[in-house]
Amino acid sequence: MSTELKQKKQTVSQWVKSGDPWVWLNAGAVAISVIMVLGLLALIAVRGLGHFWPADINQGTYSLPSSQPYTLIAERVESTEVPAAQLREAGIDVADHHDLMMRSLMKTGNRDVYGSDFRWIIDEYFTDVTKPEMLFAAERHEWGNLYGYLQAVKEDGQVVASTTDLTPTESALATWATFERSIERATTIYDDIHEVEKDEIGAINHTLERLRLEQRRLELNDKLTPAKQADIDAQRAAEDAKYQALQQRLIDLYAEINRDTFVVQVMDGSVHELQVAKVVRAYRPNSMGIAQKMSFYGSKVWEFLSAEPREANTEGGVFPAIFGTVMMVLLMTVLVTPFGVVAAVYLREYASQGFVTRTIRIAVNNLAGVPSIVYGVFGLGFFIYFLGSGIDQAFFPEALPSPTFGTGGLMWASITLALLTVPVVIVATEEGLSRIPRNVREGSLALGATKAETLWRVVLPMASPAIMTGVILAVARAAGEVAPLMLVGVVKLAPSLPLDGNYPYLHLDQKFMHLGFHIYDVGFQSPNVEAARPLVYATALLLVIVIATLNLAAVTIRNHLREKYKSLEM
Repeated sequence: MSTELKQKKQTVSQWVKSGDPWVWLNAGAVAISVIMVLGLLALIAVRGLGHFWPADINQGTYSLPSSQPYTLIAERVESTEVPAAQLREAGIDVADHHDLMMRSLMKTGNRDVYGSDFRWIIDEYFTDVTKPEMLFAAERHEWGNLYGYLQAVKEDGQVVASTTDLTPTESALATWATFERSIERATTIYDDIHEVEKDEIGAINHTLERLRLEQRRLELNDKLTPAKQADIDAQRAAEDAKYQALQQRLIDLYAEINRDTFVVQVMDGSVHELQVAKVVRAYRPNSMGIAQKMSFYGSKVWEFLSAEPREANTEGGVFPAIFGTVMMVLLMTVLVTPFGVVAAVYLREYASQGFVTRTIRIAVNNLAGVPSIVYGVFGLGFFIYFLGSGIDQAFFPEALPSPTFGTGGLMWASITLALLTVPVVIVATEEGLSRIPRNVREGSLALGATKAETLWRVVLPMASPAIMTGVILAVARAAGEVAPLMLVGVVKLAPSLPLDGNYPYLHLDQKFMHLGFHIYDVGFQSPNVEAARPLVYATALLLVIVIATLNLAAVTIRNHLREKYKSLEM
């Protein structure tokens, strides 16, 4: 037995020395990490993307033992089991024979009628539940969703379609068809109003502001002659004439869009007359088939990706935040790459490898560990208050006291993040330069190339995969940063995109929206927490996708460069 025991110990000892246990340990750790990441992404996807599915609308009677019964019309959002004792402690009278009870969060909508659009119920007391086909949900520009039964549609106060049926009879369906046509008409007019107000009048306001600044600049320089004043006045008069014409067109459009109203009966039995112009879309989920729901789901997801936010960012889309995030990351990449590469080339190729160089490398490595909020404070104090104010006084005195670059904006946010990520690019580039064989440099120099030519034509191309690795790491870190951006340019809601059709087209001084800050604002600053919660998950998933897309693009470029210069390494 002792001999067998010794043999087993020797076998175990040899197995440990071979390194197999550490291989399996690392493999297990990687597998667990992958499972956790995939599980987190799956949770975010289900919670976020499930929000856009047109859920059925339930109608039933809700009656607690100690309260009067009432009709409840709502969507079921989520359900959970809670101890009956906890409900009793909260003052809810429930049956004594239960230890656990199912509790559901119901979205009742109609916030303008009830004061809130969510309420918790106990499933046992929600009885006689049906899903009538004529129950409809209407998404509105304000006050959230509306749930109820359509009774009539009016044009200029005159009823053009009406019904008293709560079932899909011919009269009810005809009224619903009229309602849909009215919504389509109002949506078309709403788009025209939006184009006039934001694009055409926006362009006029931009021109008028440019004329004002030009006049002020000439006044400050004592160059405002009568001829120039007359020219400015003529341009201003022409823009004013355009504005008056557009203003009259807006009056006509608003008169047209406010023509139609509809009458709806809500769950408490009250009847309300509302403007069709307030409705974004209306649908009857209880009567929709799978194909119709899939089509509706696709349109909602597309709206989330392409539209502007509304209802304090709890409804609508996040396109301005997507655009701002991508634009900021691209500008940051353009700024950080040359500076990081130049610094790394100097430290590796030109600087003498002594005490000063080692100190600089230590400082660079330490900068990579500085909390991001410190960079935000530095950006606010140096870039905005010092550098930006100096730029305003030197180049934009006519705009003072209103700041141009002396306030947060896209440029300062990009530079701040470039400063935050430049240590990553420096370290990665230096590692790439150190891996290039010395004989490659010597061979280039022996063929008559100068050191600069060797660096530009041989060394940097071979180090380009390492440079792209640094860029990938920089993008991965910068795209999700929020704390510094809160101080240097990100806002809750930007009135326009930093890129538009007005000269100089890319407005680096303009504030912008960001997906990370949007998550913070919706998740922690929203007045309607329950309505905002699904968008937190959806926006988080979108941010992950945006970062992954940017990284994949950089990885593709890196792999292409690696294959291109592989022969030189060999």
